[in-house]
Amino acid sequence: MDLKKLFGYEGKTVVITGAASGMSRSATELLLELGAEVYAIDKDPIDLPVKKAYQADLSNKEEIDEIINDLPQKIDALFLCHGIAGFKGKELLVQKVNFYSQKYMTESLLDRISDHGSVTFIASVGGFGWQQVYPQAVELINIKAWEEAMKWYEEHPKLIESSYVFAKQCLLSYVTYKCMSQEFIGRKIRINAINPGDTTTGLTDDFNKSTSPTGNAEEGAAMIENIFLKSWNGYAAEPKDMGYPMVVVGSDICSYMSGQLIYIDYGLTSSWTSMALLNAKNKSIEEISKESNEKE
Repeated sequence: MDLKKLFGYEGKTVVITGAASGMSRSATELLLELGAEVYAIDKDPIDLPVKKAYQADLSNKEEIDEIINDLPQKIDALFLCHGIAGFKGKELLVQKVNFYSQKYMTESLLDRISDHGSVTFIASVGGFGWQQVYPQAVELINIKAWEEAMKWYEEHPKLIESSYVFAKQCLLSYVTYKCMSQEFIGRKIRINAINPGDTTTGLTDDFNKSTSPTGNAEEGAAMIENIFLKSWNGYAAEPKDMGYPMVVVGSDICSYMSGQLIYIDYGLTSSWTSMALLNAKNKSIEEISKESNEKE
């Protein structure tokens, strides 16, 4: 069996963000091995042999528009993988980078995506419990103009206090809400998201600092280990553990998969769900997962 034909990327046009490092870099390396023509975007320089590399601030609409105008008119697969940690005082920046820019790019490029093409996001287990904010997320999703969305964020400061969490919850809500929308299903464009568990990347130090109430990286690392690893004596994933499955999800191998929120966390969130279903009729899944972590 020809693996390149099985994946279906050979000679196809792929656009991917965040490709300079981490999970997206691993995905880009695999896409190149599979014969894709890759257009890669990041705020940092990209040193991979892609078809074309763009360097831009993906919180900036004008810079995004410049790239959109230059990208090919036909795209077979789109991967939105860029993101930042959620530091206090940067709530709006996190919303722009981790959600709204990704929605904006998807909808700006949707007419160029091939019939039976794919859109795949990197979300996070940090978005677990997204159902709790789904109505608010849908309200935001239905705002078409960038400027109006920024005004919406300003009018909802409490929602974005947990900036990283809310942005990822919006991504998961977007996949759920849009998968059967006519602009996607009408042309059989698949839309999915992977939800990585704890993964060691170039952003690990930022995540450690942003997790700690005092900004201490060691304290944050201990907190993350307690939440994601201690309960099962686990270990952090490598970027390829997330990047490779994401490439599979966007490929022809998963040609009948859409609307899926795929947790790649060694079963941790399934365990949280199990505890919620068995032990807490009147508590949310989010509350049960928090209580479980506090007991460890």
